Amino acid sequence: MRIADVRAYPVSYPIAPQNRVALGIGTAVKRDAVLVKVTTDAGLVGWGEAHHGRAHTAVAKLIDTTLKQLIVGSDAEDIPEVWEKMYRYQLASHGMGAGACLAISGIDMALWDIRGKALALPLYRVLGGTRKAIPAYAGGVSLGYQEKSRLIDEARASVDRGYKAIKLRVGDTVDKDVERMRAVHATFGKELAILTDANIGYTLDQVREVMPAMDELEIGWLEEPFPAPDFRSYRAAARLGRTPLAAGENHYTRFEFDRLIEDGAVRILQPDLSKSGGITEGLRIAALAAAANLPIHPHSSMTGLNHAATIHFLAAIGNGGYFEGDVSRSNKFRDELVDNPGEIDAEGCVWPLEKPGLGLEVDERFIGRHPPIEGPGYV
Repeated sequence: MRIADVRAYPVSYPIAPQNRVALGIGTAVKRDAVLVKVTTDAGLVGWGEAHHGRAHTAVAKLIDTTLKQLIVGSDAEDIPEVWEKMYRYQLASHGMGAGACLAISGIDMALWDIRGKALALPLYRVLGGTRKAIPAYAGGVSLGYQEKSRLIDEARASVDRGYKAIKLRVGDTVDKDVERMRAVHATFGKELAILTDANIGYTLDQVREVMPAMDELEIGWLEEPFPAPDFRSYRAAARLGRTPLAAGENHYTRFEFDRLIEDGAVRILQPDLSKSGGITEGLRIAALAAAANLPIHPHSSMTGLNHAATIHFLAAIGNGGYFEGDVSRSNKFRDELVDNPGEIDAEGCVWPLEKPGLGLEVDERFIGRHPPIEGPGYV
């Protein structure tokens, strides 16, 4: 079975003002995604998501030109070899770096969707896993900077749906961040696990200032206080308190994760299957983490394709942790492009889908209705 065609679709939609969320990286004004469709000469079609990288049309163009020409005609069942071809001839040298890794991720995910369909098995079984409950936390583009009463109302909506853990956005000011954490903790108590994400909004001095409150409130983790390449600040921050540091959604391939693990500062690893190299590379990263006794809590917050792939992935690795449930007030990529694969049960868990491959049907009419919108997604 050979790869006959590869095509990428950049899609967008604006976020209504009442649904916009303010984070450490700005206020979200639109949502972008890159959908990847791979077709084989046997007629099987696989879908994947390449993270938009805030340059969705550029990522799609790279897939439609360079990567397509590299892999059309390749054996669709030899996924590691296809991955290696894209890596060697595009990512490893002079090849757009992170952008190439995003593009590779989407193609790789689509090939695993094809593998499951060819075997008539759900992806988690193809990966050697079993159908099991995956604990989820309320995340996505949500729970941002707002008044405490509104934040508690938003958190309560997730708790009422079954979530036993939520992720609050920090990186505003330390005083406001602490006020919000204390308000949520006082409202819901220890029955609700609180995780935090600074979206690179902190300095080292701010982490030093906020860490005592995080330790006192037993915050589950502090995610991405600094940009991904700032290994020195992560090492310094790890000595400032007990709250674990989390990172990985902006680290690419097993080679960067190897450095992250070796440094020893980050104890929660968060690869994104649409960014870090796809499912093939995600399995390698999980194996590296397992050797260091570290858990994998993947980042996942764009389309239902990535959500479904992540749940299958977590059901197939031994050191999997939380699934990031997307509780964004409006996500058409979750609710309209496909059927939402991340519905939570009463115990706060999600389950892998049972249909072959990713288990989703893509509404291709959605693509025509949501052409790409150029410009920044956060302002």
